Amino acid sequence: MTQPTGALSGIRVLDLSRVLAGPSSTQLLADLGADVIKVERPGVGDETRTWGPPFVRGADGEETTESAYYLSANRNKRSVTINVSDPDGAALVKRMLGRCDVLIENFKVGGLAKYGLSYADLKAEFPDLIYCSITGFGQTGPYAARPGYDMMAQGMGGLISMTGEPDRAPVKVPIAINDVMTGMYGAVAILAALRHRDAGGGGQHIDLGLLDVQVAWLYNQGLNYLTGGEVPQRLGTAHPNSVPYQAFATADGFIILAANNDEQFKRFCEFAECTELLEKPEFATNPDRVRNRDHVTATVAEIIKAHPSKHWIEGLEKAGVSCCPINTVDQVFDDPGVLERGMKIAMDHPLAGCGSVDLIGNPIKLSETPPTYRRPPPTMGEHTDEVLEEMLGLSEDERNELRAAGLI
Repeated sequence: MTQPTGALSGIRVLDLSRVLAGPSSTQLLADLGADVIKVERPGVGDETRTWGPPFVRGADGEETTESAYYLSANRNKRSVTINVSDPDGAALVKRMLGRCDVLIENFKVGGLAKYGLSYADLKAEFPDLIYCSITGFGQTGPYAARPGYDMMAQGMGGLISMTGEPDRAPVKVPIAINDVMTGMYGAVAILAALRHRDAGGGGQHIDLGLLDVQVAWLYNQGLNYLTGGEVPQRLGTAHPNSVPYQAFATADGFIILAANNDEQFKRFCEFAECTELLEKPEFATNPDRVRNRDHVTATVAEIIKAHPSKHWIEGLEKAGVSCCPINTVDQVFDDPGVLERGMKIAMDHPLAGCGSVDLIGNPIKLSETPPTYRRPPPTMGEHTDEVLEEMLGLSEDERNELRAAGLI
């Protein structure tokens, strides 16, 4: 076994989750040193393995069983296949919990109770266990029994109503953002629960719902409504509380201009040679510009489209005004700043014909215990024998019997 390194070295997580919210949370913990054991259903595995194309291509150029989606959230884990729905398989999982600090799952509410693996089932036997449940709508409330997905949370939680151009239909965020945010909240909650446990407080149940998370990160837009009473509307790329702060068309493309305080707007006007705007009351302060959004935006748009993107990006940077291009994803991963910061990495992978797969790096920079990249996303059941021998002392003959019975 490769010994974990990092701030969470010595923490072991049993991961019964699939798709993105749970796996993204456990990948974050794994990057920080936790030993994450991913439990998958024999012969089926995490369904995102099949969510492609694209898939990793083998030496023969043919597609393998590993999708890019799966690779995005399963680095640094070990995969074990166990049939949790069989009582003997559930018993095997329960034995493993004696060597684990955390269990994370995203079954429907009550889904693990029928296997004797709910928090209520395990609490007495494992009083120090941190048990994290992720569902669409949480363990309680009127929607608890419903299945929940990222886009449903985006829709019910208000995000889609605010996303898109004002004269067009609302659109969703193209990343499963609530899954990712729930994974992050989950990791924070797990770390807090571990701190509580280590202080002698014992284990606890963490209850996370995608809809709750979406509402939580409405932040300023949510408070704009709660404070001012006006329902936020679709503004395209524009900012609800700062003008001008959005995308503008240039003579040859698009830029993002963020002259989002009075000093920056003054510098923009000086560079753009339109300082006469500063004398007009509708341009005087940010609140004035927000109240006169349409006029201010139209005026700035006319000014910006007179010159190419390079003129604005280079000139405004020198003037101390935030301005940048709108990169396509290929340009993102060619950007020298992104590369210098280690946001594109490569890891050896047994199925990749070129020998490795490209992955997205962890953004956390810790001076003493930085994230480490120890294991590529595992193939299904790759570590079953290794883990069962290491954690439970099962011999090869015992593992073969379990395999013959369809339990692993």
